[in-house]
Amino acid sequence: MDLPQKRNRISHEFTSCQPSTREAAPSSSTKGQAGGFVEGAILRISMHNFLTYDHSEVFPGPKLNMIVGANGTGKSSIVCAICLGLAGKTAVLGRGDKVGLYVKRGCSKGSVEIELYRASGNLIITREIQKENNQSTWMLNKKHASQRAVEEAVKELHIQVGNLCQFLPQEKVGEFAKMSNIELLEATEKSVGPPEMYEFHCELKTYCSKESKLENVCKEKANFLEKARQSNERNKLDMDRYYTKTKHLDRIQMLEKKKPLVEYETARKELEGVKKEREEMKRKLKSLKEAQEPLLRKIRSVESQLQPIEHQMKELVDDIRQDLSLKQTEEADRQKRIGHTQLMIKDLQKELQHMGSMGDVTPQIEDVNAELKNIQDEKAKLEGESLDLRRDKDEGFCKQKVNSNRYHLEDMMKMKEDKLRVRFRDTYTALKWLRDNRDRFKGNVYDPMMLVINVRDARHAKYVESQIPANDLRAFVFQRQEDMEKFMTEVRDTQRLRVNSVIAPAESCSKRPPSRPLETLKRYGFFSYLRELFDAPEEVMSYLCHQYRVNDVPVGTEKTKSMIEMVIRELQLRVIYTAEEKYNVKKSNYSNNVVSSNSALRPSQFLTTTIDADERHQLEEQLRAAERKVQRCDQRMAAVREQLTKLDRHDNELRAKKKKLSELKGKKRQLEQKISTKQDSLRQMEQNEINLQAIEEETNTKIAAVNNKKVSSPEKVYLALQSAGVSAEKTKLVTDCRDSLAELKQLDQIKTNLLAKCKTLMSRASAISCNSLFYNIVCVVSFQAFSQFPDTLDEIDAMLNEEKTRAECFTGLSDTVVEEYNRRELEIKNMEKELDDKTNALRTYRQNIAEAKERWLNPLKQLVDQINKRFGDFFRSMQCVGEVDLHWENKEEYDKYGIRIRVKFHSSAPLHELTPHHQSGGERSVSTMLYLMALQELNRCPFRVVDEINQGMDPVNERRVFNIVARTACGVNTSQYFFITPKLLQNLQYAEQMTILCVHNGPYMLPPNKWSEKAFIRRAKRGHNR
Repeated sequence: MDLPQKRNRISHEFTSCQPSTREAAPSSSTKGQAGGFVEGAILRISMHNFLTYDHSEVFPGPKLNMIVGANGTGKSSIVCAICLGLAGKTAVLGRGDKVGLYVKRGCSKGSVEIELYRASGNLIITREIQKENNQSTWMLNKKHASQRAVEEAVKELHIQVGNLCQFLPQEKVGEFAKMSNIELLEATEKSVGPPEMYEFHCELKTYCSKESKLENVCKEKANFLEKARQSNERNKLDMDRYYTKTKHLDRIQMLEKKKPLVEYETARKELEGVKKEREEMKRKLKSLKEAQEPLLRKIRSVESQLQPIEHQMKELVDDIRQDLSLKQTEEADRQKRIGHTQLMIKDLQKELQHMGSMGDVTPQIEDVNAELKNIQDEKAKLEGESLDLRRDKDEGFCKQKVNSNRYHLEDMMKMKEDKLRVRFRDTYTALKWLRDNRDRFKGNVYDPMMLVINVRDARHAKYVESQIPANDLRAFVFQRQEDMEKFMTEVRDTQRLRVNSVIAPAESCSKRPPSRPLETLKRYGFFSYLRELFDAPEEVMSYLCHQYRVNDVPVGTEKTKSMIEMVIRELQLRVIYTAEEKYNVKKSNYSNNVVSSNSALRPSQFLTTTIDADERHQLEEQLRAAERKVQRCDQRMAAVREQLTKLDRHDNELRAKKKKLSELKGKKRQLEQKISTKQDSLRQMEQNEINLQAIEEETNTKIAAVNNKKVSSPEKVYLALQSAGVSAEKTKLVTDCRDSLAELKQLDQIKTNLLAKCKTLMSRASAISCNSLFYNIVCVVSFQAFSQFPDTLDEIDAMLNEEKTRAECFTGLSDTVVEEYNRRELEIKNMEKELDDKTNALRTYRQNIAEAKERWLNPLKQLVDQINKRFGDFFRSMQCVGEVDLHWENKEEYDKYGIRIRVKFHSSAPLHELTPHHQSGGERSVSTMLYLMALQELNRCPFRVVDEINQGMDPVNERRVFNIVARTACGVNTSQYFFITPKLLQNLQYAEQMTILCVHNGPYMLPPNKWSEKAFIRRAKRGHNR
C-alpha cells in the first residue's frame, strides 16, 4: 500500500541455495516436508504491512539460516515477526512496548503468519494487529482462537521466545552477559534440559522453602514447649503456697462475718441503757419547768410596771447627749476648713511669687507668630513642588502599558513551560530545581532548548522541530562539563528524574557559515537556512550547528518540491526541507547511487509560541527608563515629605509654646483673685467660733437633774428591789434547767448514734450471714462455723490480726496463678501434639527433597558436563580456554544454584567469570555465541534465533565463530538456526546444508509472486558469459 507522503520500501527474501523441491513445498495448511525439519521448526514466515514490509514471505531451511542484508533493510523485522507471531511479548524485543507500533507506518493494521512443522500436520499461526487499539486477532490453522490457545500450542512444541538461550534479538544481545548464574541455569534448563528438569528444580525450591519454614516453626515450638514446662515447674510451688494462703483468707472471712454480729449485740445492749437514762432525765426537766413558772409570771408583772418610766428617762438623756455631739462635730469641721484654707492661701502665694520673677511674655508671643508665618510660607512652596512631582510620576506610570506588553510576553513563556510540564514532568521538576540552585554552577546553564529557542515565524516551527529530536528539545545545555556532571548527579541519581543534558562545543560554531551561499539556492525555491529561522543563546546555537548542522540545512517552498529530483541530483545536500516534507539524501556504499527518502512534516508541538525578540528588548528598555524616572520622582517626593514633616513638627512646637506663653500671661491675674477670695472666707470662719466648754457644763447639769428625778420615787424603788430578788431566784432555776436540757440533748445524740450503729451492724450481719437466695442453708452453715470462733470483740480482733499476719506472709500470689498453671498445662498438651505433627511433616518434606534432588541434580550435572565439553572444545579450537560448571555456595540452597561461564582469551591471563564488565564487547559476543552453539546439539527447542551478535567481534574471532556455527548448526542432530548479520567476511567456509536468505529493499523490488529464482540465475549466467 502506497503512502501519500512517503515512497514505499518493498523488501523480499529468497534463498540462494534452496533445493528445487522448495518450490513445491506447501505454504498453507498442508503437511510440511519432513526432510531435515524437527518438530516445531519454521517452514514459512509471511508478513503483511509489518514494520518495513508491505508484503513478504520467507522460506527458511531446516538447518542454519544466514539472513544477510544491509542495515535498515528489514532483517530484524523478521526476528520481530517470529517473536510476535509466536505469542511473544514486546518486552522481549526491546523496541516498542505497544504491539501497534509494529504496524507499518500509514497502515491501520498488519499481520504475521508463521507455519510450523508438525508430524501430525503443520500448524499455521496467524496474528492480525490493529494499530488503533493495540489489539490482536489470533487464528490457528485459519480458525479463530484465543491468545491462550496459541500460547499453549507454542509451548507444546517447546518454543520459548522469552528465553535468551533460544531467542536472542539484537536489542537483547548485551543482556545475555548480564544474566546472573541463577538466571542462566533456569534459561538453560528450559532450553535444552528434559521437560521435567525445570519442573523438578521448581519443585525442589518449593520443598526447600517450605522445609526451612517448617524447621523454624518446629524449633520455635520446641523452645516454647521447653520454656512452658520449666515455667509450670516453677509455678507448682506457688500453687501450694496459694492454697495455704487461701485457708487463712477463709478464716479471716469467717471472722469478719462474725465480728459485725458481736458488735451489733454489744451496741444493742448499750442502746437499751441509754434509753432508760434518757427517760429519767426527761422527768427531772419537767419538774424544774413546773417550779419555775410562778416566778416567771411575777417577773413579767414587775417589768411591765417599770418599763414606761425607764423608757421616758432614757429618751431625755439621749436628746441631751445628741445636742452636745452635734455642737462638737460642728466645731471640728470649722477647724478643719480653716486649716485647709490657710494651706491653699500659702500655695497660691508661692506660685504668685514664682510668676513675679518672670518678665513680660508679650514680645515672645510676637516672635512666635512671625516664625509661624514663615513656616506656613515654606510649607506652601513644598506642597506645590510635591504636586509637580506627582504629575511627573503619573507620566512615568505609562510603564503600565509597557508592563502589559511584557506580561503578554511572559504569558507566552508560561505557555511554553506548561507544555514542558505536561509532556515532560521530570524535566519540569529539574527546571524548578535549577532555577532555585543556579548559583551552584560556574558556567552558563540554559533551560531546556524548547524554552530558549524562539522561532521568528510560527509557520517555520515545524522545520526546527523536525530537525532537532524531542530528546534534545527537552535537554539542558551546559557550558562546562563539571557543571553538567554535578547537575546530572543531583537530578538523575539523587532525585531519580529522567532528564537529558548536553554540553556546548568548546569552540563556538554558532557563526559557522553554510557550505554554499543562500543566493545560489534561491533559484531552486530555497528562501533561508534553518539557522536563520529562529533565535537561541550562543551556546545553544553553537550546539545545534555542531550537532544538527542547522547552519547548512536549507528550507524551500512548493517550487523546491516541484523540482526535487533536480535539487537532489545537482546540490547533493544531506537534508532538504520543502514546504511540507523533509528529504534525507545519502549515497549507497555498495553502488554509489544516491538514495533519498522523504517524510511528511508533522505539525509543531513545542515551538509554535513565538516571541519577537526586538520588541521584547525594546519593551524592557522602555520599562527600565520609566522605572528610573519614577524612582527619581519617588526619591524627591520622599525628601519633600521629610521636609514637610519637619516643618509640621516645628509648627506644632511653636503653637504649643505660644499657647503656654498666653496661659502664663492670664494665670497671674487669676492667682491674685483666688488669694483675695480665700482670705475673705478665712476671716468669716474665724469669727464663727463655738464655746464647747460651756455647752458641756450645761449638758452635765441637765443629765444630773433627770437622774435626781428618777431616784426620788418610793414606789419605783420598791419595785426595783422586788424585781432583783425574783430575778436572782429565776436565774438559779434557769441555770439548773439549762444543765438538765444539755444533758438531755447529749443523751439524745448518744441514742441516735447507737441506733444508727445498730442498723449498720444489723445490715452488715444480714448481708454477710443470711442475705442471699440460699438463706436457709447458708445461715445454718454460717452459725455452725461461727461456733468455732470466739464470742468477744477483743478475742475476734486478736485472732483476725494473727490470721492476717500469716496470710500477708504469702506475697505475690493471686487467683491467676492457678488459672495460669492449668492453662499452661493444656497448652503444653496441645503443643506436644502440634510439634509431633510438624516433626512428621518436616520428615516427609526432607524425604521429598532427597527424592527431588536425586531426580534433578544428577541429570543436571550430566547436562552441564556435556555443555562444558562442547564449550571447551569450541574455545580450544580458537586457541582459548572456556569452562562451564554448576556453581553453588551452599549445597542445600537449591534456589542459589547457577551455571558459571569462565573464559580466558589470552594465555597469560587466568580464567575469569563472564560478566558485563570484565571482558570486552567482542569477547562477550564470542562467549555468548559459543555457549549457544554448545547448546545446539543438546537441543530440545525446535529453532534458535541470534540477531547481529558478530558486530563487536574482530575479523579473526568472527571467522572462527562462523566456522564453528556452520559446522555445529549443520550437524546431523541439530535443529533450525537463524543467524542474522549485516555483513560477512570473504572466503568463509559454507556448508551444503546452509540456507542463505538475502534481504534487499528499494523502489524496484519485485512482488513475491513475480520473483523467479530460475530466471534470476539465467540472467546472472548470461551476464557472466558476456
